[in-house]
Amino acid sequence: MLLTVDIGTSVFKSALWDFEGNRIAFASTPLSICASDGARHETESGQWLKAFGECRGSLCAEVPAAAAAVEALVICGNGPSLVPVLGPPSPGNVPATPARLWLDRRAAKAAERVSALSGGFVDAGFFLPKALDIKINEPELYEKTKVFLGCPELLAYALTGETRTVFPSDGFERWFWTDAILDALGLDGEKFPPFIRPGEVFGGLTAQAANRFDLKPGIPVISGGSDFIAAILGTGAIKPGRACNRTGTSDGINACTEKCVSDDRLMSYGHPVKPFWNLSGIVSTTGKAVEWARNLLGAESYDEFFRLAQTAKPGARGLVFLPYLTGERAPAWDPSARGVLKGLGLSTGRPEFARAVLEGVNFAIRDIIEIMEETGAVIDELRVAGSAAGRDLLNRIKADITGKPVFVPAQKETELLGLAAIGSCALGKHASFAEAARAFVRIGGTFRPEEETAALYGEMFGEYRRLRAGA
Repeated sequence: MLLTVDIGTSVFKSALWDFEGNRIAFASTPLSICASDGARHETESGQWLKAFGECRGSLCAEVPAAAAAVEALVICGNGPSLVPVLGPPSPGNVPATPARLWLDRRAAKAAERVSALSGGFVDAGFFLPKALDIKINEPELYEKTKVFLGCPELLAYALTGETRTVFPSDGFERWFWTDAILDALGLDGEKFPPFIRPGEVFGGLTAQAANRFDLKPGIPVISGGSDFIAAILGTGAIKPGRACNRTGTSDGINACTEKCVSDDRLMSYGHPVKPFWNLSGIVSTTGKAVEWARNLLGAESYDEFFRLAQTAKPGARGLVFLPYLTGERAPAWDPSARGVLKGLGLSTGRPEFARAVLEGVNFAIRDIIEIMEETGAVIDELRVAGSAAGRDLLNRIKADITGKPVFVPAQKETELLGLAAIGSCALGKHASFAEAARAFVRIGGTFRPEEETAALYGEMFGEYRRLRAGA
């Protein structure tokens, strides 16, 4: 049995799996974010450890044999989020200041210096700009920091006592660091742990952690890589022509390609299935935009928000939304970009507002897909993952706007399923990530573009791109 953990931005999820890809039990708990002044986006990393204990307790209560049967723990999480760690861990605590989430924009100036040294643009949300910003603007904190860790690495540290940095794949060098870059920036190399790849072992579960969380001591704690790596495998986007669209606070589009693509608007790096490459673009505030709109409209639940959007006709009476609510990553890479809502009139109501937000985040996805196709990438289908993958209205809008069939995996928690595939390989149950993904992934539904609505959205997309050019 495998225990998998995905630390999202707003939800902590965990599940138990057998080695045939069947989910035995599932648990989740919400996480909080602290945001202020438009740039600061933090979370207390201690809540990740608390959530791990709560979810493990729920899973073992549902499956009493789990404590003795779990053979490995596989972890992934949101990122790039940076935690300044101040001291050694205990199983229930790692002394640290709040984690600076991937949404945090304070390191924009530091990112310029890092980009100049890295040979390409490095966004303020990545690890190195954040660490450099701390050294420049918070020198006392920098001196107190023993090590900088990412999100899943912090949980692994608490469980194993080992410090590592998850390096997702070949081709990711620009967004991490070398000794030469650390030296050039005046950063202390000992604060930056050695790299670990997906499928490699952080270490064994310490006796103290095993006792606290009622698991077997010494079981391997395995790197699941970044959350997008797990989602790619958990959706079966493992051959060219397939793209994974991971929905959540942000949306990531990861297309499997035969070769590396060089285009500053996108990111291209090794795919978890060799010899392929992953072509990636990330829209920063998609689920976050839906949350924002839900709160503005006073909808008591997401179900109510989606029912409201369902009552508006496609096109939302000409309302077009640009979802740049906290800057944007792909394709703009502009931390100062801001959102736009164009076409407001007296006929605009709450349903149109709600639908325009859903359409706007999918126009952003189409924008990235079309840029990918401009580079020569082939995208025949989208496979959706994440918290919104089960929303039929969103999948219908996505198919009609992108013009691509949308495949919905039967297992909606695809990150956790992908982690199970990684763990199965690490324990020798499957020979490769691809073999495990083929065995585990099953498709539960398909949405194909509807010609008339797709034509309407094609006209509106032109207006979306004009707005984007002026953002």
